Amino acid sequence: LPPCPGDSYGVLPRPCRALVLLNPQSGAGRALEDFQAVVQPMLAEADIATTVFVTERPHHAHEKVRDEDLSQWDTLVVMAGDGLLYEVVNGLMERPDWADIMKKPLCILPGGSGNALAASINHYAGNDHVAKKKLLTNCAFILCKGLHTQMDLVSLSTASGKRLFSFLGFGWGFISDVDIDSEKYRRLGNARFTLGTLQCLAKLRVYQGRLSYLPADPEQGTPPAPRDPHAPVTNGQAGCILPPAGTEAPGALPADSLLVPLCQPVPAHWTVVPEEEFVSVYAIYQSHLGTNLLMAPAAQLHDGCIHLFYLKAGISRVALLKIFLAMARGTHLDLNCPHLRYVPVRAFRLEPRAAAGIMTVDGEALACEPVQG
Repeated sequence: LPPCPGDSYGVLPRPCRALVLLNPQSGAGRALEDFQAVVQPMLAEADIATTVFVTERPHHAHEKVRDEDLSQWDTLVVMAGDGLLYEVVNGLMERPDWADIMKKPLCILPGGSGNALAASINHYAGNDHVAKKKLLTNCAFILCKGLHTQMDLVSLSTASGKRLFSFLGFGWGFISDVDIDSEKYRRLGNARFTLGTLQCLAKLRVYQGRLSYLPADPEQGTPPAPRDPHAPVTNGQAGCILPPAGTEAPGALPADSLLVPLCQPVPAHWTVVPEEEFVSVYAIYQSHLGTNLLMAPAAQLHDGCIHLFYLKAGISRVALLKIFLAMARGTHLDLNCPHLRYVPVRAFRLEPRAAAGIMTVDGEALACEPVQG
């Protein structure tokens, strides 16, 4: 990966032992076949011994990494879509030794239909935009080289008391509707999102709620506090968390130092968006939302930044379609669409007026309720 200022790098040991968590149902259902045909010969040549764990049900990988002794492996590899890595990250964060275990490098190999993190890492590595087998080969090659670095995680809290850890993005409205409504077409691979977009455009909906944020750029309001050195920071080709200093109890999760409880108003130095009717709200922390969607061209693996996009109500279907077509090249902001806003933030809060619409975290559905991160 190309060095970012201030980033430190580690290298996997040789020989290396990898636990591969693989979902045979993800994407078009070819993950196991592709792993055996494309990845395994490369790893064998690179002196990486693999133990393959094939998931049999939802939450299977979550339980495995939460409960098992992982000390025998040098790295955890996820061969699936982004949903399985979300399971793994949250399973690891439920362990009493999460602060140590999250130093173990994580790797993503694209085996799903979205593969946003794999596309982002391929982009950061300076590779050409590719998809399918070529993207898988590129990511497997990054694993073979064994270089790993830090990656941000975002801590999300919901009104019902859930605490979730997210590596990719949180969404509400149009983009989340496309993601979840297109699940039934997952055998189509990435084409499922094109079909889902067209269907959701046909029944374009507006969502009411309040959006607030803490700007990352001091120009956009009161200067934010200096970056908390104890905030969760992941470390690995795609992840791992440095332990917070002085946590209340051993194994306690990191404190959300920038947030006040959801039942209280946001702090005075936050920005409250004047509009309360949206087509979509999406907070993304990596460059890609999908293999063909370069949503946040400015994003880096470890920039301490949440890239917040929102689409205000009133946008036409034609304008919305143009934005999505331009997103394939990452040129959607150049359209200067008055309904599309982008702001880099350090924290955000979304309070839907009613439990309407789907919320998603890393592509997985959430109940619609107030949330902050």
